[in-house]
Amino acid sequence: MQAKAFTPHEYQRYCIQRIINTPYIGLFLSMGLGKTVITLSAIEELRYKRWAVSRVLIIAPKKVAEATWCNENAKWSHLQHLRLVEVLGSERQRLDALAQKADIYVINRDNVAWLVKQFGVRWPFDMVVLDESSSFKNPRAQRFKALKAVRPKIKRLVELTGTPAPHGLMDLWAQVYLLDGGQRLGRTLTTYRDLYFLPDKRNGYQVWTYKLKRDADKAIYQQIEDICISMKAEDYLTLPDRITDIIPVKLDAKAQAQYEFLEQEMLLQVSEDEFVRAGTAGVLTGKLLQLCNGAVYDESGKPRLLHDCKIEAFSETLEQLGDEHALVLYQFQHDIPRLVEAAEKLHKTVKVYDGPQDQTDWNDGKIDVLLAHPASCGYGLNLQQGGHHIIWFGLTWNLEQFQQANARLHRQGQQCPVMVHILAVQGGVDEDVIKSLSGKERVQDALLTALKAKWTKAREARQ
Repeated sequence: MQAKAFTPHEYQRYCIQRIINTPYIGLFLSMGLGKTVITLSAIEELRYKRWAVSRVLIIAPKKVAEATWCNENAKWSHLQHLRLVEVLGSERQRLDALAQKADIYVINRDNVAWLVKQFGVRWPFDMVVLDESSSFKNPRAQRFKALKAVRPKIKRLVELTGTPAPHGLMDLWAQVYLLDGGQRLGRTLTTYRDLYFLPDKRNGYQVWTYKLKRDADKAIYQQIEDICISMKAEDYLTLPDRITDIIPVKLDAKAQAQYEFLEQEMLLQVSEDEFVRAGTAGVLTGKLLQLCNGAVYDESGKPRLLHDCKIEAFSETLEQLGDEHALVLYQFQHDIPRLVEAAEKLHKTVKVYDGPQDQTDWNDGKIDVLLAHPASCGYGLNLQQGGHHIIWFGLTWNLEQFQQANARLHRQGQQCPVMVHILAVQGGVDEDVIKSLSGKERVQDALLTALKAKWTKAREARQ
């Protein structure tokens, strides 16, 4: 991938400078606004121009840790000298990664407690970035307790999230505590609760939920405004009216091997004695797109589940949206039950588009996640009142379908910038589709061009 020059938007330049000037800061911006490149640019400045940090730790959700940070670093020319290491995999692999010399170490959030235990008082990271800091909202969770233990050794801390309070302002306390040690919202959750909340639902002496005191939200915002850039970016940032956010998905080793074998041999083993065959280039691309999504239809038309890599990325994306609603576009029928299950695990109200009533319910805010096929929602649907996030779980080669599906939200009457999130398997046919849709290749030639190049490469490798 050819690195390109980074010309930051005004709001990105502002955010970079705030990270540099404010040692402990929360960057609360919506998905797709460039939090990753903003943070990497600030790290580059702090590491190589100001010598203010030496080793940086980035803690991220699993699929983000696997792909997003390294991809973004490779994308921009001004970041090429930054050395990133992914601290992932088995314990031996993680230890080997930590032994490497680098500027930035990226680790899955589920391994934070392990990492703190590994180093103890010898904590080596003077700067820590929490990608999706709302993952640390629970003060009883091991990851929060572990990071709290080494917080005095961290000279700089950056929290990134678009949803700092996904279930209400009670979620803010733990995140802000990691920034300031309890100075602004109280040293304990109980103190914070007593200051700003009143008991709501209860059973005798047992309080189940709390509600904000009058004007408490304004008081909370005022307390943290000096260390949090924004609670709602659109309140003061000038944003483009549509933003495309490509989310890289890394296949696990088994799924990657299956993909490469199917791509090269036009054959895929789905059980001990059963194979899926792709006799033509058109059939093959369909099978590869299915495989990217996690399942393929066998010879009898039955879906065979192969991996959960993209579903995991979808879940993380939905989690980062918090209470924002999402129009989710799928390609294959076997995508539907897995998408529904993933959304319901996050306690979302899910509906597969089936007619005018779904359009009404979506626009009335009754549906959190609306699943639709681009061919069924491409024309005539006005969905702009129900949300401004689109997630492409499965892509289409059809440019008209792609544009028309995006136009369901990106149309007159939309009050917010529309975010188009595309889940794309790295090195897979997903990326070929994106190139085609972006106009870099003619649609009808894109598939054959991509397959020809890959077949030639594979053939040469075998010779």
